[in-house]
Amino acid sequence: MTRAVVVGATGQIGRATVDALARDGWEVTAVSRGGDRDTRWPGGVRVARADREDDAALSAAVGEGCDVLVDAVAYGEGHARQLVSLAGRVGSAVVISSVSVYEDDEGRNFDTQTEPGGFPRYPVPVTEAQRTIRPGDASYSTRKAALERELLAAGDRLPVTLLRAGAIHGPYCRTPRELYFVKRNLDGRRRRVLAYGGASRFHPAGVRNIAELIRLAASRPGTRVLNAVDPDAPTVAEIAAAIDAVMGVGTEDVLMDGPPVDGVGDTPWSVPAPVVCDMSAAREQLGYRPVARYADTLPETVAFVEQRLAGRDWREAYPKMLAAYGDLFDYAAEDAWAGGR
Repeated sequence: MTRAVVVGATGQIGRATVDALARDGWEVTAVSRGGDRDTRWPGGVRVARADREDDAALSAAVGEGCDVLVDAVAYGEGHARQLVSLAGRVGSAVVISSVSVYEDDEGRNFDTQTEPGGFPRYPVPVTEAQRTIRPGDASYSTRKAALERELLAAGDRLPVTLLRAGAIHGPYCRTPRELYFVKRNLDGRRRRVLAYGGASRFHPAGVRNIAELIRLAASRPGTRVLNAVDPDAPTVAEIAAAIDAVMGVGTEDVLMDGPPVDGVGDTPWSVPAPVVCDMSAAREQLGYRPVARYADTLPETVAFVEQRLAGRDWREAYPKMLAAYGDLFDYAAEDAWAGGR
């Protein structure tokens, strides 16, 4: 039996990863700040309580060594160096990065998207050969780029697979984009306004597919960078319709030709240009095959969001969603815009 240590085990990616590795016969240690609190692990999974920022605690969780260390919560140079310091006791690592490290050929990236004309225009689809943002400490994206740089530079000491995940979805997400349509349906809204003609595409990445990539990479150590997204990249209108189908409701789409107007028509997937990634490298290097399409995972995701919302204000249930996107449910502004058309 081979041993795996999963850091960030109680997060949405971590939970799916622990389950996938345990089912594959790995001896798994699930590492998180809360330990086994509110978590039912598969039989045989060991639990370790450790803060990601505590070098000594993480080192103790690794113990005498492991064949693979999976890190779902790393970003920045500090975390990269922390992982490399464990190289003598860790056979290889699989680390979650992000498609936000990409920039287009004009230097536009996710950090410039709020500037006029600043949203990146990527090739469709984006391959791992696409240029990336300059590493640094300024943002989430630059810190992910710094994480990648440091780990790739140390690949001779610690083989690492970096997975550039898209719009992550699944149960236990603290910022579920699906909340936008789930809450609207629960509130009885039967009309929705979608900017960019409802055609925006921001490639989703299901936790079950990410966990499958991790499972395959764990058994095939090497230093590589791979995209980690679903087999399909539905438009925002298709996502909305799929959520409606799960919830058994019908909703009229009101399509705006251009960008949102004072927030009206905006959604967590609304982008002026497609963000669609290529998965050929994962197929060729790991023999990867997706285990689920986006629509297949929605019943579980919707049920989780509904359960978390039950009897609670959405801002209390999902404070990180509020911090990331602001007020997603300004119905008065939406009705005023629709009434003035």
